[in-house]
Amino acid sequence: MADSSPHIMIVEARFYSELADEMASGAMAALDAAGATYERFSVPGAFEIPAAIRFAIAANGPGEGGRKFDGYVALGCVIRGETTHYDYVCQESARALQDLANNHLAPIGYGILTCENGDQAWERAGQNKGNKGAAAVEACLAMVALRHRFKLS
Repeated sequence: MADSSPHIMIVEARFYSELADEMASGAMAALDAAGATYERFSVPGAFEIPAAIRFAIAANGPGEGGRKFDGYVALGCVIRGETTHYDYVCQESARALQDLANNHLAPIGYGILTCENGDQAWERAGQNKGNKGAAAVEACLAMVALRHRFKLS
């Protein structure tokens, strides 16, 4: 790591803006508590999150200027509708994030909610309930530490 505190990229899907704000608040509170620094980026929906992370990986490769990210937090929500669109967005965004983690040794905290309805989403997003924004940060920071332990960063 560039210094003692990890620098994290938060990528949030804005399709459900109120849920995104709640999850981002939980994530930022967890990062602040951990003493990490972060930058927050928005994308239209969960499907676009992996590309945003890939852009950052490509832009901050070895020898590039600026401080690179030590880890990534993916925040979003997909709520089932009347078509199969839900299935594709859930599967493809999860697969793409897993591929990024494995192919680029990228610590990624997965915080994309996949819910049947809005009530389920709020139960998981709420800071005083499921707080999945904070849980995604905890997963990311654990993987940053593990990567550092193996001297990969």
